[in-house]
Amino acid sequence: MDNTDPSWRFAQCFGDKGDVDDITEADIISTVEFDHTGDYLATGDKGGRVVLFERNEQKRGCEYKFYTEFQSHEPEFDYLKSLEIEEKINRIKWCKRQNAAHFLLSTNDKTIKLWKVFDKQIKVVAENNHSDGYIAGGGTGPSQPPLRLPRMTTHDSITAAVPRKVYANAHAYHINSISVNSDGETYISADDLRINLWNLNISDQSFNIVDIKPVNMEELTEVITAAEFHPIHCNLFMYSSSKGTIKLADMRDSALCDQHSKMFEEEEDPTQKSFFSEIISSISDVKFSRDGRYILSRDYLTLKIWDINMENKPVKTINIHDHLRQKLCDLYENDCIFDKFECTFSGDGSQVLTGSYHNYFRIYDVNGDNDVVLQADKSAFKAKKIGGARGKAPGKKEGMQTEGIDFAKKILHASWHPQENTIAIAATNNL
Repeated sequence: MDNTDPSWRFAQCFGDKGDVDDITEADIISTVEFDHTGDYLATGDKGGRVVLFERNEQKRGCEYKFYTEFQSHEPEFDYLKSLEIEEKINRIKWCKRQNAAHFLLSTNDKTIKLWKVFDKQIKVVAENNHSDGYIAGGGTGPSQPPLRLPRMTTHDSITAAVPRKVYANAHAYHINSISVNSDGETYISADDLRINLWNLNISDQSFNIVDIKPVNMEELTEVITAAEFHPIHCNLFMYSSSKGTIKLADMRDSALCDQHSKMFEEEEDPTQKSFFSEIISSISDVKFSRDGRYILSRDYLTLKIWDINMENKPVKTINIHDHLRQKLCDLYENDCIFDKFECTFSGDGSQVLTGSYHNYFRIYDVNGDNDVVLQADKSAFKAKKIGGARGKAPGKKEGMQTEGIDFAKKILHASWHPQENTIAIAATNNL
């Protein structure tokens, strides 16, 4: 989807376009991430695979083509705790590119891996003494051609992916986010109760910088849901909690950053309090804007934009699907109330994007009231085939349908191109 005109249009779709009923669990996309240039796009799925796409330079506008695919994680079994460890990829983060190879971090619930993806030349022996049709040593004299050294020539080039580092055994709980620092040397990984700081080059030690685990686990009231480094200041990072708070911490303060330097929290309206208040106030994702001035946070029903200098209330609160407020009971029963929706800023920070149910996703202006509802479903590709018809973009009047919503189809994962208005959306098993 590109920005030649203000309306969004569908650009392309990868993945099996069959019916939703016959999707294999392993093909469901679990994370999407553009690299820093926007020329490459990575997706991870529940089967532990990472698929990379690259910009197709031959095509006008914005199109991507398949680049490579590799198996990043395998299912494991923790024999001490009798637990299966899923191979599902929770997060992928690209490292800034230093040379011709790409480096990216991928993580499942327990183990983070640093992958090097590069083009490798396959060489074969092109000519040797046997290939000329005479028998070596069969005759002497001047007619015998001199011995030649075998020559190697490039036969083919393949894209190889090798795990450069494996950062294991540092998390007792499930890893929910990783974030590479702006210094390009370190990164953090966060699980439910702790955040660890790593050096990319050292895989056998990490430093625990946040630990909210109570001495007695019965006193546990909150868990960490997401964490991210500040895009410019390498000493700042933030993490969000299931209580609806966002904490900004400074690593210069102390080695253990449990004492946050800022806490962003909105007082709850007592009239709205209900059994579900605590569940729906849990923040599922937080992101810094590109300049680090604003924070975007997503809880179950709303999207909030915070100014980093104002802690007591968000600058803007956007209701995503307020019509679901009456249906929280049903959503609790079918477990949808625990869905973790991601959110993202546009490259220039002027718009924000998040997903909803029935394959809807919404784009909002940060400064205006403009709100675009789009649907990532089959009608988008059909419209493209007929030509002329644009990807459906219902305006304010149509908006989202509130009845007959398909809760199995949800847009949880999305990524926005860093330089232009192109977005990658994961709709179940399609990109």
